[in-house]
Amino acid sequence: MGYMEKYQEWIDNPFFDEETRKELIAIKDDEKEIESRFYKDLEFGTAGLRGVIGAGTNRMNKYTVRKATQGLAISILKTGRDFADKGVVIAYDSRHMSKEFAFEAALTLIANGIKAYVFDELRPTPELSFAVRYLKTAAGIVITASHNPKQYNGYKVYWDDGGQLPPKDSDRVLADIASVKDIAGIEIADYDESIDNGMLKIIGKEIDDAYINSLKTLSVNVDELKETAKGMKIVYTPFHGAGYKLVTRVLDETGFKNVISVPEQVAPDGEFPTVVSPNPEEKAAFKLAIELSEKVEADLTLGTDPDSDRVGVVVKNENGEYFVLEGNQTGLLLVDYILSQRTAKGTMPKNPYCISTIVSSNLTEVICKHFGVEYMNVLTGFKFFGEKIHMYDDNGLKNYIAGFEESYGYLIGTFVRDKDAVVACMMIAEMAAFYKEKGMTLYDALQALYEKYGFFCERTIAFTLTGLEGVKIIKNAMNTLRENPPARFGNIDVAALRDYKTCKRKDLKTGEITDIDSYRSDVLYFEINDTDWFCIRPSGTEPKIKVYLGVARASKTEAEAAREELVKNVISVIDPLLGK
Repeated sequence: MGYMEKYQEWIDNPFFDEETRKELIAIKDDEKEIESRFYKDLEFGTAGLRGVIGAGTNRMNKYTVRKATQGLAISILKTGRDFADKGVVIAYDSRHMSKEFAFEAALTLIANGIKAYVFDELRPTPELSFAVRYLKTAAGIVITASHNPKQYNGYKVYWDDGGQLPPKDSDRVLADIASVKDIAGIEIADYDESIDNGMLKIIGKEIDDAYINSLKTLSVNVDELKETAKGMKIVYTPFHGAGYKLVTRVLDETGFKNVISVPEQVAPDGEFPTVVSPNPEEKAAFKLAIELSEKVEADLTLGTDPDSDRVGVVVKNENGEYFVLEGNQTGLLLVDYILSQRTAKGTMPKNPYCISTIVSSNLTEVICKHFGVEYMNVLTGFKFFGEKIHMYDDNGLKNYIAGFEESYGYLIGTFVRDKDAVVACMMIAEMAAFYKEKGMTLYDALQALYEKYGFFCERTIAFTLTGLEGVKIIKNAMNTLRENPPARFGNIDVAALRDYKTCKRKDLKTGEITDIDSYRSDVLYFEINDTDWFCIRPSGTEPKIKVYLGVARASKTEAEAAREELVKNVISVIDPLLGK
């Protein structure tokens, strides 16, 4: 069935509500918009469904949510009745329709005979991951679009280990979702009846307490730093999202008594009225937080995205100016701090390891080697972190310590199996207090880290395109680079190409081809030499193509110059492919 036929079916079928019908009739003369909404079903990306809210098969709406949940219910029931009887826990953030979508999912599950636990109000995504393991449920769902613009919402699925679905499981669930052809045939349970018969349970405080108490056990130096922590000024913003209550609580309970929240951004609001985008990767989002930090002379500034799984950090540089640390920089500081302190205290467990991604800083591996800790490199997405933890820690083989990806996601410990801004805020504050006792800021600590290990500089560049045409351009660009990989980008020679779609590495000088031990993904990684690299991949959640790159040199000046030269040369090849 073509997109126009699907469009007409949604208008004609009395199953779809009047509000949906009116929304679709309003675009009857805009074929491009109709095509965008109906040319495909919304697909699972890096972490589940994510899309613009609206009517259509390629949009986030209650019908899309019901279909995804019906497919998930099929997968759970196939696993066995005992497994299904564990139920599913559901959380949601502050975005438009998040609460409504959460209960649509819950009532769909209940209609399939699967109990649903739903939080009493918005909660951070990492707490959902924790709750799956705490309640011992079969799966978890969180309704969020993370740091995407306000028009988006999404649907992330977690399995019984608390981790996002890895590829083999997500493929199976996706196949079950695809098997649901008749949206109108999906049954929905009655809310009041579900409460009365115990199939729908509202949860909250018990999970909060268990989550926060677990995170506090991950502190390395909390007792030694109490006096310094008490005097530190921390400015915090949740960007109108789900982080406020638990981030401020964990900071208070670990001794940080002077946390000043940005008043305009505390209340949950899916419009995100004070920011263009609620993304801690973007300095502009921190405008109000920096203004407040300057006013109160804050030691540290923290900002979490709407579902509180990512965190941005603002510190003073050598000129006393507040600036946002890069995701790699915060991650490197955390890994170095935790490994150094656990080593010094003799609390490093046997067979420790850290994880980062192929597009994050190579300095992580250098730090791990220095402390004798195993380093693991995975594809982008914390589902791969969760899979490693499930494979090693849950079987008593190895002990995960910490890890991160460059896009401002960090995970310490294994209570959660996804990136967690709540524990990250706690550990970043502790780390800042540790260095303050030494007369240093986090900026000073970062410079000391580079002086010790070498100056590693990275950059991420995102090219945003729109609509179906944008999708085609991105696909064609990736195909061109894959089929005819340039041996030179501008005046920079490429030594080898790793193609994660074929899991093959090709030496562009000798032609030798070797296998890569990895899941398959639409990623091209260009090796320049032992330290310099760049990587190109389409975003799994937005109509973007992303370029990641990194260099290492003996001095900051040399590293920054080399990075800018690499940026210029890579863009000179990418721009024409995108029609720029």
